[in-house]
Amino acid sequence: MKFFGGHFEVDSKKARLTEIAQMEAMEGFWDDADNASKLQKEKSLLNDVVLTYEKLKEDSEEFEILNEYASDDDDEDSGSEAIVVFGRFKESFLKAEQKVLLSEEADPNNAIININAGAGGTESCDWASMLHRMIVRWAESKSFKVKNLDFQAGDSAGMKSATIVIEGPYAYGLLKSESGVHRLVRISPFDSNARRHTSFASLYVSPEVDDDIEIEINDSDLRIDVYRSGGAGGQSVNTTDSAVRITHKPTNIVVTCQNERSQLQNKMQAMKVLRSRLYELEMQKKREVAAEAEANKRKIEWGSQIRSYVLHPYKLVKDHRSNFESSQADKVLDGDLDGFMDSFLRWSVAPIEEQS
Repeated sequence: MKFFGGHFEVDSKKARLTEIAQMEAMEGFWDDADNASKLQKEKSLLNDVVLTYEKLKEDSEEFEILNEYASDDDDEDSGSEAIVVFGRFKESFLKAEQKVLLSEEADPNNAIININAGAGGTESCDWASMLHRMIVRWAESKSFKVKNLDFQAGDSAGMKSATIVIEGPYAYGLLKSESGVHRLVRISPFDSNARRHTSFASLYVSPEVDDDIEIEINDSDLRIDVYRSGGAGGQSVNTTDSAVRITHKPTNIVVTCQNERSQLQNKMQAMKVLRSRLYELEMQKKREVAAEAEANKRKIEWGSQIRSYVLHPYKLVKDHRSNFESSQADKVLDGDLDGFMDSFLRWSVAPIEEQS
């Protein structure tokens, strides 16, 4: 069990939980709601790891006892029960191993996702909306909260772009596997001649960063435009210029928000998205520098085709980084992404020679 304890760093996590408990007992702790909320989130994550480790340890010890009974006393019932316990242990261990792989600083954070249709008009807009649905269905299967910040409908069908926030433990750590360009091959429902089409759409994932993470943004580097929000007509139509578009001139990053009712609220949300995008950009630069030092490890960035979804003449979804694939394309598009996420995490920490 020392092997497991070393990977989970249980002692240090228990020590941190003790520190948090002591802070909670201090007078005035709950008066600072923001700080208390952050510590409660940290406490929940630490407890999850510690409880996972304790459960693995318990199952391991139970298996060893049952296996000993089955071997020494030729006890068939103990042998059958040992098989059940081992299966439970193996399933729990694989889930726990994934948590160990989610070790980057921002992995536990919420995820901000920007989806954009590629060139190709209606085909790409429809594909972008399919990706949007895929991510939302995955989030719903985890009981994560989905918050819409911006949505630009396509001219004929689907959508041109959307920005959403996925709120849940390790949302960013899991969803970062989806960053990149996604390729779809299918018989087009918009082609009267039923020809096969290839469409592209991008999915950019960044962590939602806390206000205490220092990200320097100069006002002179920003161009802020306001415009009238889109949406439903009738009584629901927005008659004020409340939507906000912010352009960060040094990086040419553009973020928009039109979901909130007031211009101030939309500006605050847009700035939060911008801070997250800039944070992810800096993290990506650091990863690239480290990768180059390690013999030019593959990059995950805009323009790289990370995954193909083939719906005709056969059905296959394949990740071009980890080589993980599934013939259950319909299930994947319905949010069954766990296999791709797990394989990506393992691929990202594998030695360079194993990634080619």
